[in-house]
Amino acid sequence: MNIHEKYIKRCIELAQNGLGTTYPNPMVGSVIVHNNKIIGEGWHRKAGEPHAEVNAINSVKNEELLKDSVIYVSLEPCSHYGKTPPCSDFIIAKGIKKVVIGTMDPFAKVAGRGIKKLLDAGCKVKVGVLEKECLELNKRFFTFHKKHRPYIILKWAQTEDGFIAPENRDDNRPVWITNKYSGQIVHKWRSEEAAILVGTNTVLKDNPSLNVRKWTGHDPVRIIIDRELKTPKDFSILDGKQKTIVICESKTERSEIEGLSYEQIDFTDNISEKLCELLYKNELQSVIIEGGSLTLQQFIDAGLWDEARIFTGRSEFKKGVKAPGFQGKLVSELDIEGDRLKIYKNDQSNNI
Repeated sequence: MNIHEKYIKRCIELAQNGLGTTYPNPMVGSVIVHNNKIIGEGWHRKAGEPHAEVNAINSVKNEELLKDSVIYVSLEPCSHYGKTPPCSDFIIAKGIKKVVIGTMDPFAKVAGRGIKKLLDAGCKVKVGVLEKECLELNKRFFTFHKKHRPYIILKWAQTEDGFIAPENRDDNRPVWITNKYSGQIVHKWRSEEAAILVGTNTVLKDNPSLNVRKWTGHDPVRIIIDRELKTPKDFSILDGKQKTIVICESKTERSEIEGLSYEQIDFTDNISEKLCELLYKNELQSVIIEGGSLTLQQFIDAGLWDEARIFTGRSEFKKGVKAPGFQGKLVSELDIEGDRLKIYKNDQSNNI
């Protein structure tokens, strides 16, 4: 690993502190280096607050050192006025002449303009250091802006014999296949993504809340596919405690509950594509598809998924609802107190 990679790696580590809190902005980290020593660090913490470069520069105790320093940043500095001023202008104003960037920003208002502004001001700019890792860091942001759809994570739990639900149950309470530690991980994941989506059968059978209870973080937007509006009004999913979108066939329903809305799509064909269009329209950069089997399989069959996170518990059902079928590249495997978690990537999905 060369010196530039070393410091961009540190930028990535810093940026990851913002997972789940920077939306709709990307995660970005930055370090200031003077004579091969880090003199400032920062990351973007929350939309509307200062960006990584600003936080890094402001952390430097002696600003006189900046003119002889290098600023490293995992993503191209912005060049436009949003909720905060342009970072490229701030870098130039502080007299920093050397800039090393992990990857360009695909966002239309940036997309090379930040780099151009730095070059026009006489800065030396190096781009594309640990670019693959920087792209992976902001896979949600890049997928949203390049593919015009959210980053899609499939998630389910299955038994040793490959079932995600028993054949019969007596009430609308969930049947737990995995242990409490796996359940906590799922709630952590929810806090990291913009939305969570389930189908009608899952709602009717489990009466889920789809919130973050076992972790600290924000609740995702709930997306419910309820073609014929079968969900009872007293179900948790319609309680208005977090933003919820019910997707139905006939947009005749009107909600008087704040945060609860109904949107219409055509269910005759290409349902997954239409759901992606709706999520994109609502500016949701990522979504966890939590089921059920029919909903998951629709996205798999359409090739519309990026990751699959699959828990396998130690129980067996013998018969019931089969787990979805799919093919993907196994990228990690973890034992969680007896549960097995495997994470797959979709090789067929175009690279971001």
